[in-house]
Amino acid sequence: MEDIIDSDAVNEYLPVVIDMAVNVLLAALILVVGVFIANRLGNMVSNIAKKHEKVDDTLFKFLGSLVKYVVLAFVFIAILNRFGVQTTSIVALLGAAGLAVGLALQGTLSNLAAGVMLLLFRPYKVGDFIDAASRFGNVAEIDLFTTILTTFDNQQIIIPNSQIWGSQIINHSHHPVRGVDMRFGVAYGESTDEARKVIDKVLADHPHILKDPAPFVEVETLNDSSVDFLVRPFCEGAHYFDVLYSVPELIKKALDEANIEIPFPHTKVILSKSDD
Repeated sequence: MEDIIDSDAVNEYLPVVIDMAVNVLLAALILVVGVFIANRLGNMVSNIAKKHEKVDDTLFKFLGSLVKYVVLAFVFIAILNRFGVQTTSIVALLGAAGLAVGLALQGTLSNLAAGVMLLLFRPYKVGDFIDAASRFGNVAEIDLFTTILTTFDNQQIIIPNSQIWGSQIINHSHHPVRGVDMRFGVAYGESTDEARKVIDKVLADHPHILKDPAPFVEVETLNDSSVDFLVRPFCEGAHYFDVLYSVPELIKKALDEANIEIPFPHTKVILSKSDD
């Protein structure tokens, strides 16, 4: 009787055990293959930047990680489905959770989207001097959420990428040669030709100003009390600020030595004597 009972129990549970063992083996196989594929695809995406010098590796490292975890999520769902778990509700729950997280992190996600665009189109790179989001400085770091600038007085400015992508960006380092605009005024009684000669000599003697393209020196405006010159020398980008901050003093001294008057605002007061 016991043999019959044991035989019946074995016949009853053996298919269940075999089915469970098969599911465990298949789940293990799915896990191994899935992890291999996830790592392989993640590395392939991450390594795209290494093959192209102009492509920023930060973006593709992020995309590689994203691809890896998306594949692992599908692997996890496939394993649960193998054991008979209804994954439809899990997928719906994950979707609802993702929507809730997305709504809660709208600002962060907008910075992420802007960071992806900045790293993809690269309007600037590390080491460039830029004007962006009403800030000016040297780009020290670019990541998916923020851009870090270093100012001349050694301050660190961290700007959310959404503020930069949504505003005007001026990249002062994009072109290797820069024009430096400056304006100088001389009195109406002075010769503009003599003033131009003085300015031209200062520019010609400056070690960082290029001969080609030649500096631009012309009268721009006839103001109320002065004749204003637009002076635009050209220099290499690395010397832009040296030229910008050294030339005005040199031109001031040269005009003084040539006895050419640099006017300043005057107030003329006329007093009349009343007849009493």
